[in-house]
Amino acid sequence: MEARSLHWRSRVTNPHAKTIMVMGTSSSAGKSLLTAALCRCFSNRGVRVAPFKAQNMSNNAAVCGDGSEIGRSQAMQAIAARTLPLSEMNPILLKPEGNTHSQVLVDGRPMAHRKSSVTARDYFSRKRELWPHVTQALDRLRERFDLVVIEGAGSPAELNLMDVEIVNMSVARYAKSPVLLVGDIERGGIFAQLLGTLWLLPESDRQLIRGLIVNKFRGDVSLFDRGNAILEEKGGVPVLGVLPWIDQLRLPEEDAVALWERRQSAGEPKRTGDIDIAILHLPHIANFDDFDPLENTEGVTVRYVQYSEQLGAPDILIIPGTKNTIADLDWMKRSGLARAVIELAKSKKTQIVGICGGYQILGRSIYNPDSLESRELHVEGLGLLDVETRFHPNKQTCQVEATVLNDSIADHCTGMRISGYEIHIGETTTNSPWLKRTSTQGYTHSRKELDGAVSSDGWVWGCYIHGLFANECFRVNWLYRQHSRSITKGNASGNSDPLDDSLNLLAKHFEQHIDFGHIEKIVWDSL
Repeated sequence: MEARSLHWRSRVTNPHAKTIMVMGTSSSAGKSLLTAALCRCFSNRGVRVAPFKAQNMSNNAAVCGDGSEIGRSQAMQAIAARTLPLSEMNPILLKPEGNTHSQVLVDGRPMAHRKSSVTARDYFSRKRELWPHVTQALDRLRERFDLVVIEGAGSPAELNLMDVEIVNMSVARYAKSPVLLVGDIERGGIFAQLLGTLWLLPESDRQLIRGLIVNKFRGDVSLFDRGNAILEEKGGVPVLGVLPWIDQLRLPEEDAVALWERRQSAGEPKRTGDIDIAILHLPHIANFDDFDPLENTEGVTVRYVQYSEQLGAPDILIIPGTKNTIADLDWMKRSGLARAVIELAKSKKTQIVGICGGYQILGRSIYNPDSLESRELHVEGLGLLDVETRFHPNKQTCQVEATVLNDSIADHCTGMRISGYEIHIGETTTNSPWLKRTSTQGYTHSRKELDGAVSSDGWVWGCYIHGLFANECFRVNWLYRQHSRSITKGNASGNSDPLDDSLNLLAKHFEQHIDFGHIEKIVWDSL
């Protein structure tokens, strides 16, 4: 490893780091996954590597140590690179607030000096304003790291956006970065995807495409050997490999679109003996990777529901975080889900849990004096927790450590330390806290130390902490109280990190099927 490290270092002559960019023929082609794979592969070789995506759109955000927000994928890629998440890794983050508006975060914070929620038309008119933030963030990373792996967005061949985009070829041209183009064979039309993209690009941009990758292949990859030859013959760009579909990965999803497939089985019965956990798929659901640890826990069935008819009688119902609490509460009331949740609480057979926005929804009232997220100044919550929430303009984003105050949620947890992060507007007053914050990094305004609330009968609880269920001892003890026959408490003693294990598996899978030596040559021989 050291010899190889010296080999590549001898090639670095520029004052800034090398770059390589991953673009896709469409959304969901696998750019985020391949960027993570490259970060871990280069990190394994001793390279100081960092991810970068100029512009991302997601309500599944991560909080950096200074309280800034970036896309969840960039945070995962930073872990793959074995470095800390930084706001420079995703300088522009769009958080959808509806069909036409998104909140714009610049350098990890809501856009200052003007209304941060904009329409798509208004956003594209701001290229001149936003572009310096992109280039400066990339430059700072290149000064700090040896290699920056850049991820594009959607397709670089959207002809109507080529003069306004700030995330694809504009970034490649600025960084003089070689590009890997990824196509999704599972969608079908792989030749049209890859060749069509190449042929639509201007010649100067096409010259930056240095390799093609066929992703998500199912079956015998040798059956596509002829396909590789056709792509190289007609595209004039080498095919670096065909990456088979891999089922074993347990990596966080960033796009809520991924939940639609899970919702198709929402009404199916749970597996015999499993704890049945139903999660409301709110219209503005956010940070749903909170529940990945539950999905990966043996003895648990997780399903996402959108209609009251799908609810049934789960053992646990979770109301998740949301980008628009008031709008999603209104949707619950109009759809009949609010009434259904209240009835489940009355049954004393289903535990009701609220995280962040879901916690606010479970309370008595939400006050909105500054008309944030909605014109409604006051709305009634579900009234299942004795709490009230008041919105204010200062957004709370911080990493948190807290101590469990009592065993109201799970046995043998008093004094247990947990960690996670907060990302919300509003303060919630509680008369029955079960958490005490002991450390907050990156907070944006003064906070009360106490958090969370539990109903008097113990069947309803909530808190603001995202990542709560990633605390394994807490998660297992909580689930064990719900259904001791389904959960093995010994699961909490393992030292394995599922995310790191998945990233190592991804890197190994990538190197088995992709010509990584060719990629190294592309990187270190680039200008």
